Amino acid sequence: MTPPLILVTNDDGIRALGLRLLAKALQCLGHVEVYAPEGQQSAVGHSVSLHKPLRVNTLEPGWHMVDGTPTDCVMLAVRSLLGRRPDLVVSGVNSGANLGDDVTYSGTVAGAYEGMLLGVPSIAVSDVSYKPVFQETAAQVAQVVARHVLEHGLPADTTLNVNVPDVPYDELKGVAIARMGRRDYQDEIVRREDPRGGVYYWIGGDEPTHIKESGTDFEAIEAGKVSITPLHRDVTHHDTLEYFRNIAFAL
Repeated sequence: MTPPLILVTNDDGIRALGLRLLAKALQCLGHVEVYAPEGQQSAVGHSVSLHKPLRVNTLEPGWHMVDGTPTDCVMLAVRSLLGRRPDLVVSGVNSGANLGDDVTYSGTVAGAYEGMLLGVPSIAVSDVSYKPVFQETAAQVAQVVARHVLEHGLPADTTLNVNVPDVPYDELKGVAIARMGRRDYQDEIVRREDPRGGVYYWIGGDEPTHIKESGTDFEAIEAGKVSITPLHRDVTHHDTLEYFRNIAFAL
């Protein structure tokens, strides 16, 4: 019997510790192939490299470096390079939370979302600390969730966004199936000049906070639980369809 084929990617780059831990944790579930970006791709969202050629280098058996985005990695692997369709895509383990509105920016979530768009059950996994100490915990959680998905599948057009507290595995307080919360970003634009007088900008600011609401992924993490949020392909705001149908847009 052919073992399941598991495609692993991330947005922190192919040399990230979280990627190595994730691939190792999934090896007991099937054959793991890693296609990951050459370098840091955090916050690239669901971007595709349409205006440059992509190069793929094999660093060791099963480990392939792509000079592109997480979406590029999944697209290349699934559509061409793997040789057969994977049974599962897992993206992570990310260093830093992907909670609430973060999912719209996240390269980690985009890797899983692209897998979902290609019809492959997919999971995104993040350690909520930006300086994680216990990424092994998130990798173990990924193994548990991946095993379930391989055995039972996922609903159509759905991917799972998994966030894990940065604590030892035996200190986790359980699992919460949670909805997306809402971020309160503290971004600021910093204007600077280079030595030749040219102006450049940094987008930065303090670590974002969030709006406290019941039933959210933020609440789950604050309670010490693993947060699992099902994300859907259809982002239509269905409740407002009738409202806009009643508006006479003048063209």
